[in-house]
This record gives sequence, C-alpha cells and structure tokens, in this order.
Amino acid sequence: MNVGEPREVSWLGKTVMTGIFKKPVDSPVMLRRLNLDGDAQADLSVHGGVAKAVYAYPEEHYRFWRGEFPGMDMPPGMFGENLTTAGLSEETVHAGDRFRIGEAEVIVTQPRLPCFKLGIRFRRNDIIRRFLESGRTGFYMAVLLEGMVAPGDSMDLLSADPQHVSIAELVRLHLPGKSDPDVLKRARNVEALPESWKKSP
Repeated sequence: MNVGEPREVSWLGKTVMTGIFKKPVDSPVMLRRLNLDGDAQADLSVHGGVAKAVYAYPEEHYRFWRGEFPGMDMPPGMFGENLTTAGLSEETVHAGDRFRIGEAEVIVTQPRLPCFKLGIRFRRNDIIRRFLESGRTGFYMAVLLEGMVAPGDSMDLLSADPQHVSIAELVRLHLPGKSDPDVLKRARNVEALPESWKKSP
C-alpha cells in the first residue's frame, strides 16, 4: 500500500502540484470513499473522485519496466498506485468486478489513462505513450464499503461482472485501429463503468 500528499515539483520550467509521488506504508490504513488516509490528489478535475478512489498496479509489470529503463530506481508506488498487487492483471480483471480487501469492499471501474504527471515521475515524456501502448495500465476502483486495510491483505473476488469486459479490452479501445463493436456493446451494460468509457473514443 502506498500513499502520498500533493507536493510542488519543477517540470519543464514550470511549478506543478502533483500527488503522484507515493511511499509504502507498513501499518493498517483506513480506506474511505475517496481515498486511503494519508493520500490525496492534486487536480480533482482529472484525478480522484468516487470512481478513482484507489488505484491498483500489478507488481509483475515492474520487471517489464525495469527492462525498458535499466538502472532506474523503481520503488513500490512508482506509477502512483495505492495498491501494488500480485496475481492480478488487466487480462483477468474486469470492470464491475467486486473485491474484498481487509475490512473494505471495492469495485473495479476503469483502466488508468496516463497524463503528463507520469512523465514527471519518470522524468521523461515518452513514458506516457509507452505506458498506454504496453497495455500495462493498472485499474481504478470505487469504494463500496469503507474499512481498514493493511499491507499484505489479499484481494478476494466477491463477484465477477456478468459482461466480462476486461481492463485490457477497454485499454485496446483507446489504441488506434483497435475499436471493437462487441466490446463497446458489452461495456455499455457495465454499471460500474463511467459513461465516458461507454462511448467510442
């Protein structure tokens, strides 16, 4: 589990406020409707909110990115994620899937589309394009039931969404030439998926 408060950083000659810098915690934290205690977003017009209360990123992807950027230090939370997960992937997690984490319950809402602040974290702008094209985006979740969560807690699947629209399928909709009418049709029936994702990009 990783949290961080917004802070000012210098990027391309400008001062930017960002909450992408997260650090691991080693004790239980309350997961609330909008975020984990000790965590916050800088620009609520594009980050955070009910549908993006908590961001999960598979630890398995770190090996890929270390190969892409040899020598770069990549601690947990490097991608701004709140939860660095194990055993989950964009191919197996679906929008609308419900999980229990500790005392809390969450529902998967959407993939993460990168913004320029990921470039700030990596100190390079090409990460934005490479992140999306890789399909290794992680996923956002809304909080259905607040509760204490702790490092090492399992993510137990409570129910799978009947439309079975994977995070990977949704990401591919945003890649050139990858529009899929069947995916769009199923996506429109996923209650947890924000309306912006139910339209053709």
